[in-house]
Amino acid sequence: MTESLMFLGVMAFMAGLIDAAVGGGGLIQIPALFNALPGAAPAVVFGTNKVAAVSGTLFAARSYVRRVRLPWRLVLPAALAAFALSFVGASAVSLIPKAVMRPLVLALLLVMAVYTLWKKDFGALHTPVTVGRRQRIQAMLLGGAIGFYDGLFGPGTGSFLIFLFIRCFAFDFLHASAAAKFVNIATNLAALAYFLPQDQVLWHYALPMAVCNVLGALSGSWLALRGGSQLVRGVFLLLLVVLIGRFAYEIVA
Repeated sequence: MTESLMFLGVMAFMAGLIDAAVGGGGLIQIPALFNALPGAAPAVVFGTNKVAAVSGTLFAARSYVRRVRLPWRLVLPAALAAFALSFVGASAVSLIPKAVMRPLVLALLLVMAVYTLWKKDFGALHTPVTVGRRQRIQAMLLGGAIGFYDGLFGPGTGSFLIFLFIRCFAFDFLHASAAAKFVNIATNLAALAYFLPQDQVLWHYALPMAVCNVLGALSGSWLALRGGSQLVRGVFLLLLVVLIGRFAYEIVA
């Protein structure tokens, strides 16, 4: 158990670091849990992962909100809609085969990567739109869609959020990453509201991982704030490449 805990602690730190900058911490943390706990049920793995993930995301959001000013009239409706629709997505898991989801998500990731590379100034400037009723409704629709996706499937949620905050509301990468954290908190809390009552958490792993994830998140948010939008853009593109490679491999395999 000691070796497994040390391994999971290191992986949780790395997951927190990456997730704080551009999302995608689940790409590290979930496979690590399956590897270290081969006898655990998937629901227990996901519940344990969410305890660690939401802890790191909360501290990353706290770091960002001290340095980055966000339009809460956009972010909060998106987070609330994401919280509500993530339940709907979780209930629809059995209705949509993952074999159908993977090619669709791969196509979306490719579009995001090409668009980001093609538009050199994408996410470079922070010129947010004026927030009115239309923008709040749009934020709720986008937050709900991402929440539904996170409950249904999950991988790449943070990347989709960052891309949409830039494309739809003219954020830069740094502000988009900060805004994405609050929507991620909502979807993580929605998942925990499902897992906790069913006792689907291994607390002796989840709590040490949460501490390591928080330390990683504090490091990642510090790097993102220090490096600015250019650093976040580079890490974002790197994460997209990893996601595209993963989905392509799974489809071919």
